[in-house]
Formats: sequence, C-alpha cells, structure tokens
Amino acid sequence: MKRVLLACICALMLLGNSSVASAKTLKVAFAADPVSLDPHVQLSGGMLQYSHLVFDPLIRWTKDMNFEPRLATKWERIDPLTERFYLRKGVKFHSGNDFTAKDVKWTFDRLKKSQDYKALFEPFEDIKIIDDYTIDIKTSKPYPLLLNMATYIFPMDSKFYTGMDEESGQPKDAIIKTGKSFALNHESGTGKYKVTFREHGVRMEFTAFENYWDKKSGNVDKIILTPIKENATRVAALFSGDVDFIMPVPPQDYDRIDKSEKVNLVTMPGSRIISLQMNQNKRPEFKDPRVRLAMIYACNNAGIAKKIMKGRAVAAGQQAPEGYVSYQADLKPRYDLNKAKQLMKEAGYENGFTCTMISPNNRYVNDEKIAQAFVSMMAKLKIRVDLKTMPKAQYWDAYDAQQADIQMVGWHPDTEDSSNYTEFLLMCRDVKSGYGQYNSGNYCNEKVDSMIKSAQNETDLAKREAILKDVERIIYNDGAFIPLHWEDLSWACSPKLQNVDEIVNVMNFPYFGDLNMD
Repeated sequence: MKRVLLACICALMLLGNSSVASAKTLKVAFAADPVSLDPHVQLSGGMLQYSHLVFDPLIRWTKDMNFEPRLATKWERIDPLTERFYLRKGVKFHSGNDFTAKDVKWTFDRLKKSQDYKALFEPFEDIKIIDDYTIDIKTSKPYPLLLNMATYIFPMDSKFYTGMDEESGQPKDAIIKTGKSFALNHESGTGKYKVTFREHGVRMEFTAFENYWDKKSGNVDKIILTPIKENATRVAALFSGDVDFIMPVPPQDYDRIDKSEKVNLVTMPGSRIISLQMNQNKRPEFKDPRVRLAMIYACNNAGIAKKIMKGRAVAAGQQAPEGYVSYQADLKPRYDLNKAKQLMKEAGYENGFTCTMISPNNRYVNDEKIAQAFVSMMAKLKIRVDLKTMPKAQYWDAYDAQQADIQMVGWHPDTEDSSNYTEFLLMCRDVKSGYGQYNSGNYCNEKVDSMIKSAQNETDLAKREAILKDVERIIYNDGAFIPLHWEDLSWACSPKLQNVDEIVNVMNFPYFGDLNMD
C-alpha cells in the first residue's frame, strides 16, 4: 500500500514538474510601459498594444490589411447607416462574467465619453442590442470607415466596472487621465492575458487566462514586460538573453542585429508621422504662415532621416505616406535655408526670436536626438529654442497642457486612413466633439474642417480621395505643421520565437497571443 501511495506521489510530482517545464515565458522590453490599465484613458500605440493583450476587439486587422473575426464572428450591412455584428458565444471575462451584447453597448457608450476617443466615434449614433449576441452599429450618416473603427471597440466587462470605487471615491467607470481611478489598476477583459503584477515604470506581468475562448492561440503562458528607456541597454538585454523581444530597435543597431546569429531583426515601412507643432496661441510669430514655412524650409528632415535615423525612416513633406489616398508625390520635403531666411525677413523676423520646446526622450525612435538637431537647425534662423526633454510618462501631461511653444508628436492613423491624421492633429480644437484633440499647435482652418467632415460621409471613393488630396495640399501650403519623417517599424527577438513575422504588423500592435515559442 505504501509503495502504491509513493508511486502516486512520484507520478504527481513528475506531472507537476512536466507542467512547469512546458510553461513558456516571454520576456519583452519596450521603451516604456502602458500608462494605465484603462484602455480608454489614452489613445496611443502603447495603450493599444496593451489592449490587444488583455482585451479583444470585435474584429481586427490582418497583416495584409483585411479584417478578421474576434469577438464578432461575422457582420453584414443592413442599410446605408447600419452594420449588424453577430457576437461570439461562450466567451468569459477575466472576472468570470459572461460576455454579451450588453458589454459591447456599455463599452461603446464609454468610448463616446473618452476625451481621446470621442472624435473617432463622433460619426456613430448608437449601438442597438438585437439580442444577447447580436448588435447593430448605427451611424448618423453613411460612413465609409465603420469596419475600420470596429477594430477599436475592445469590449469591457460592464458588471465589473459598474458601481462605486471606495478607494478613489469615484464611479468605477470613471475615465481619469491623472489621479486615482478604479480602471487605472483593475482590469477585466476577454483577452489571452490577465494582468497579474504591475509596478508602473518597473515591470508588468501578464498570465494566460485559463478560460480564454481562442483555443488556437499561441503557446506563451506568461509575459514579463520590462520598460527600458535607453536604446543601448535594451539591445544589450536582448543579446545577453535577459529578454526575448524588444521594440523599437534603434537604427544604429540594425546592421549589427541583422548580421548576428544570436538574434533576429524584423522591419517594415511604417505610417507613423513624426512631427512638430507650433503653438499659434502662445507665440504670435507662429500665426504668420511665412514664419511657419520658414521653419519648415530650415528643417533638414532628409538629413535627420539619413544621419540620425540611419536611413531607416522616410523624410516626409505631408501627413500620409505613399499608399494612402491623400498622398501626392509633388508634396515633397523642402529643405532650403536661403528660402527660409528670405521668408523670415519678409515676415519681419530677420533677427529671430526665442521660444520653448518639449520632446519625449523614450517614446519615438531617437526622439531626443531629433529634437536636439531641430534646435540647431532653428539657430540658423536666429530662432533660439529652449528645449526640455522628458520620459513618456511625464511628457503626455505636459503635452496636453501645451506647456511649450513647440511640441513633438508622432501619429499613426487609428483608422488606417488619411483623414485620421487631420482629425486629431490639425482640425480646430473642439472639446465637445474631440476633433483636434492632439492639435497643440492650435492650427485652425474652417475650410479644412468642413472638407474632412464631408470626406467622413462620402462613400464615393474617387470623390473622397479628391477631397483628402485637396486637404493635404492646403495644409502643405499653409505650413500647418513641421513634418519630420515616417518611422520604419522595427522589432528584434530571440530565434526561439517561431512566428514573429506573422504576429507583427504595420499598426505596431504585435499579436503576442498568437505567438509560439520553442
């Protein structure tokens, strides 16, 4: 009897050891970690990367820019204003609550209240619940980008987020950018991973959800995310084996990583525009288009792309890169220092002026070096720029408060469409609608606004393209902002990650839930 009992114990121990041995832990290092556990508190790449780990969208983009089912299994057009979505049954939230149409409706209503998201959802009228697993998404006018926007609906657990939070004294569904909130430190999504540890700025841990609906997903059981701001330190961690995956990869290390047998490099052209905005409300000089254009002509962005970015970026003259409907080959970068000086003289600022500038130092590839190079370029116009750089965690509060005269911002179009750049970066700021939410330059052209709103409802694709091209040309001629470049996307990883090429995409939201490791 003792031998039988001992054998059973040994067998259980072996099973336990086997289970531990087979567990797959992915160690990743990003330049920064998510600012919150609330997916609606900020519209940014980092928060959307987080959302794809912990939540699931209704549908999502494929690598070839088509749509695939996630929490919606299929969809169909009912009328010009209505798209019907059929929801996946048997899905559980991390809390154990069942996912139903009520959660989609609740999430949609919350998105409409989010300062960062409401402009995106302004064309949407309502979600109508047909039954527990069927919804109709309705727009106020015909809207050509409805499916694009469905990729940004990550249903939240309405029961979990309902009620009062005793700690913060706020409703649990409150969207609070700075300060305590329930959603800041608590989550209940339907995603592959639960957040099991978070020390902001130090480490996050994600553990596979035992009741995850997608049984065909990857084999990674745990993800440990370590924010490493310094490029060299991040790369060294990959080479030493301390981490398995890093993003972004500093351009100066591309060749070394590419030649190494110890690690793999993955790159692709990107659509994130890195730009500078000139605050017309803070500096009267910036109200003069000649001054704005002079600063554009004095900015050698092709030189920045070549030297600082090591050729791993494309110098930009407009918002959207080639392949987007608004792109026009003749709207080129326009470095011409003599032209810049001539414009400054015409505007009456031959002797320059003094202004302030802020930039992040861990958000975009080489952001601090780019900012420093820009300051040197402006000095040639006798524009004296007082530059302050700061980590991403502090930068966005300063950016929202428009603390400086010149501010850096990068933007990837959330809808994968040209109009999105203008909607957020250059439309007149409107707190009610959310338009111009990231327009810290306070550029405002009512004709541009009218044209963008017209394009939102234009379902004739040829007419819509013509409108967006006209918008791009107006902005170019106005010197509405200072374009720098479109970043190449880059990732580097250990060879033990089997299918990295399949999980990365132009949106820069790696689908880690689909990753397989040796």
